[in-house]
Amino acid sequence: MSKGKSLVLGFLVGASVSAGVTLISTPESGRQLRNRVKDQSMELGNLLYSLKEDSIKLKNQLLRTSKEGAVLVRELTEEMRKSVEDWKDTVEPHQENIHQSLEQIESSIKELESKLNSSN
Repeated sequence: MSKGKSLVLGFLVGASVSAGVTLISTPESGRQLRNRVKDQSMELGNLLYSLKEDSIKLKNQLLRTSKEGAVLVRELTEEMRKSVEDWKDTVEPHQENIHQSLEQIESSIKELESKLNSSN
């Protein structure tokens, strides 16, 4: 049994027991007692209806929120993937140029070293 059903069942059992105890121990007349029980049962019905409506609203809000969250996460993931791809596209050509420049500098240094060694 779900927690919600257990709660409602417990509430109804408690209300029934309290109504029985009230009937047995009341000093009021029968008419007054019936009117009071009728009023209280209407209040209980209204309360249960209100609880049911609020729980349905809460459930629907949670569903909407979770769906919106899933969409946002999906969009964020896609944006991040695209940003990383754009960054790679931007950086990769420059990496090759930097690598070539470093190789040229290294070969120039080797040439200078060899010239220095040959002049000594």
